[in-house]
Amino acid sequence: NRELPDGVPFVGATNFRGGQAATRHLIELGHRRIGLITGPDHPFCLARTAGYCSALIEAGLPVEPDLMVKTLLTREDGCAAARDLLSRPDRPTAVFTANDMQALGVYRAARELGLRVPDDLSVVGFDDVPAVAWADPPLTTVHQPLAEMAVAATELALALGRGDDVPQVGLEIATSLTVRESTAPPKG
Repeated sequence: NRELPDGVPFVGATNFRGGQAATRHLIELGHRRIGLITGPDHPFCLARTAGYCSALIEAGLPVEPDLMVKTLLTREDGCAAARDLLSRPDRPTAVFTANDMQALGVYRAARELGLRVPDDLSVVGFDDVPAVAWADPPLTTVHQPLAEMAVAATELALALGRGDDVPQVGLEIATSLTVRESTAPPKG
């Protein structure tokens, strides 16, 4: 995912709305200190971060830069970032990550620190890769409709190949929040 010049057709998921839905879900459960582990400055990570900030602002909560950590989109980096966030005296009660691999890293950091998901910490990922439904506990995550995106991308490529007019330059397919057992109201 790189910056595209204007007028280049693409198929994407609504990353902003996904980040917003994930954060709203945590706020609705009663969380007020929500950590964010995001990735490099790719458009999709920036959009997910903007969605997180938008949901906080909409709820009248402060956007706290010290609760936001930028790292790589791997389990190891997610774990290291979570270790940092969760070791603080005023640690977040929930964490939203830019992808599911980072979220699985948060699980590991929480376990190392003696915290239980979701009793002590709620976690929401992004992508809904098949493995996370089998994580312990199953991960609440933003579902990207990858099959629909693939079909749309194929149709777009065929239309461009035929020389058809492609009226809609950017086709965004809606994400949806898949709620599983990794989120719960904060304790106390």
